[in-house]
Amino acid sequence: MLHIQEEVARCLLCMDAPCGKKAARAIRALRFDNHWTAVELFDSMTDSELQAAEQACIHYDKPIRIAELKPEVKKQIPEVRDQISDGSDLPSLEINFCDMVCENPFFLASSAICTNYEMVARALEAGWAGVFYKTICKQDIREVSPRFDAVRKEGTPFVGFRNMEQLSENSYTMDFDILRRLKQNYPTKRIIASIMGQTEEEWIELAKLAQEAGCDAVELNFSCPQMRLTGLGSDIGQNDELIMLYTSIIKDAVSIPVIPKMTPNVTTMSKPALACFFAGAHGISAINTIKSITMSHDAEVSEKKTVSGYSGKAVKPIALRMIYEMTDNPILHKAGIEKHMDISGIGGIETWRDALEFIQLGCRNVQVCTAVMQYGYRIIDDLILGLKHYMKERGIVELKKLVGEELKNIVMPSDLDRETMVFPKIDREKCIGCGRCYISCMDGGHQAIRFEIATDASGKQIRQPQIIGAKCVGCHLCRLVCPTAAIGVAKRIPKPAKK
Repeated sequence: MLHIQEEVARCLLCMDAPCGKKAARAIRALRFDNHWTAVELFDSMTDSELQAAEQACIHYDKPIRIAELKPEVKKQIPEVRDQISDGSDLPSLEINFCDMVCENPFFLASSAICTNYEMVARALEAGWAGVFYKTICKQDIREVSPRFDAVRKEGTPFVGFRNMEQLSENSYTMDFDILRRLKQNYPTKRIIASIMGQTEEEWIELAKLAQEAGCDAVELNFSCPQMRLTGLGSDIGQNDELIMLYTSIIKDAVSIPVIPKMTPNVTTMSKPALACFFAGAHGISAINTIKSITMSHDAEVSEKKTVSGYSGKAVKPIALRMIYEMTDNPILHKAGIEKHMDISGIGGIETWRDALEFIQLGCRNVQVCTAVMQYGYRIIDDLILGLKHYMKERGIVELKKLVGEELKNIVMPSDLDRETMVFPKIDREKCIGCGRCYISCMDGGHQAIRFEIATDASGKQIRQPQIIGAKCVGCHLCRLVCPTAAIGVAKRIPKPAKK
């Protein structure tokens, strides 16, 4: 059996892919969890076209098994076929964020992915609803080289990303001219200036220049973790008094929405978020990158290492926890419901499902950065289509109906059910007898799996894992390590009485 996600993960996602537009687009749709589009594209291709696409693949190891993907997708994802659509009956993703009507919730995060007019224009034309432009300041910004590093695991694309980027290297007059032209040429898109000052006067001046340039809102960078001068970036975001001071003076200076961007380098997010609320912020962006150190030698700067920002898929659980800390706070929760302060979620968003998780915890807007640096602006197609198809599948016609819907399911550890358990269940057709489950259970679990020799229909001896019910505690480590997804879940049952 072909493992779909494992195979599409091998794809290089080439520019102008030799395999052809349809095949490349179908594989990319699968890679970013948009099965609906993949099925539609594969259905439109003949077997000969699939074979030709596979032969054209330039993978450095072996071609992607494109011809085998079509029947496997149709077999493994049959329910998707009923959801295929030409787009005319898909729901709108329009949503109101900080009193701005946005065509969808997907924005570029303030970073290296939006540093000039041409870049942002291409992103907006691709379908992104707006941009938090790279932070504008009056400092002389000088970047280091190299400035990026990645954390990988077992040959996967990087799961974590280290960066040493600071703020925009353009002059502030150039950046505000860029923002003015973007708003003039893309009036229905949302153009947001991210700013950072060194004094009260600078903060106010930059905010007023953003408003004069026609920006829809201003984001206050209280979170950059690698500023070379003290008293900037995350130094502010870790100080509730400074957060209130700068937010309030800027709120008084301009009439456009004011959105502080928060640092995760705090013990709890609710306190600095409350400072934003009491200072009159219209919204909050969270989170920026996490302070970290990576030790790879090819990322050294003059043979030195330093603390810098960490982002990517690995930080998503941390970001979600901090979003929840805000939306669970009674004051902030009420502010969100009454539209006094909205949240823009950031941190590890690659697929529409990632974005959905932020929305279900209360975000009305999401920002993407690291995934764009890896895969380009083109991922917006699957972000939009995947979320639309999901809403159609559930019969939801307005995106706002998803906002905060999972909050009721988040509980304290003490409130979890500890009187029942769910046994793992092994699918014999998928199991290949590799023994990964056995090793993990023996060395990291409860020694609840044994291997037995069985004989298949052809007389061949095969190894099969067996769950030892008397020892299994239902931790499901075995299910997580299984490389073929051969371990599922059985029914929830009462725990056996302790002996």
